[in-house]
Amino acid sequence: MDLGIAGKTALVCGASKGLGYGCAEALAREGVNVVIVARGAEALEAASKKLVEAAGTSGAFVKHVAADITTEAGRAAVFALGHDFDIVVTNAGGPPPGDFRNWDREAWIKAVDANMLTPIELIKATVDGMAKRGFGRIVNITSSSVKSPIDILGLSNGARSGLTGFVAGVARTAVAAQGVTINNLLPGSFDTDRLKGTMAGAAQKSGQDFDTVWEARKKNIPARRFGTPAEFGAICAFLCSMQAGYMTGQNILADGGAYPGTY
Repeated sequence: MDLGIAGKTALVCGASKGLGYGCAEALAREGVNVVIVARGAEALEAASKKLVEAAGTSGAFVKHVAADITTEAGRAAVFALGHDFDIVVTNAGGPPPGDFRNWDREAWIKAVDANMLTPIELIKATVDGMAKRGFGRIVNITSSSVKSPIDILGLSNGARSGLTGFVAGVARTAVAAQGVTINNLLPGSFDTDRLKGTMAGAAQKSGQDFDTVWEARKKNIPARRFGTPAEFGAICAFLCSMQAGYMTGQNILADGGAYPGTY
């Protein structure tokens, strides 16, 4: 399927590896110009080279900015390249797992800054330009914990739920009639460094070894496996497509069937 977005320009955050990279790669394969941002310069440069290969002969460019998107300085570094992004994929590493009794105000503010306020700032900086041009796609990578909370991820549960509530409102404002969609993409268990870190925390809390916890988690997923960044990226690319223009304000869950609810 031709997604109809070749020649568009996308900003993809947290894209040096994992789910962010999967999204950037899928867009590059569609001929989308991609600007990727992450904190690690070395990993980001390696990712950029791989994305050039993914873009092939499409003529799409790949640029990278080594910056912390959760800071004003980091966002300024990205927007120094321009504000005219047609596609924005917001993504930032989730806060650490733990017991809520051990989190102070600083931990909560840091989580909210990274996983709620940063996406809002990116939306604020780009949505009006998208509306003026008559096309825009914003995809926020959140978490399946928005629908099914994970006890050791309380910081993420709270901050990402706040973003979800915000998006539910802004996606249904006048921008919806101007060709701009805003959706959230909720990953379940994907084989990433983030998942390995979460499983390590769960193992420590339960007193079990890592492999036991890892395999048990797989068995609780109807698909009996973890997802891959590539298939997550494909879902993201579709949400950014011309064909997805009638989908906005939605929370798209990709979890191998793990969520047990009907709705």
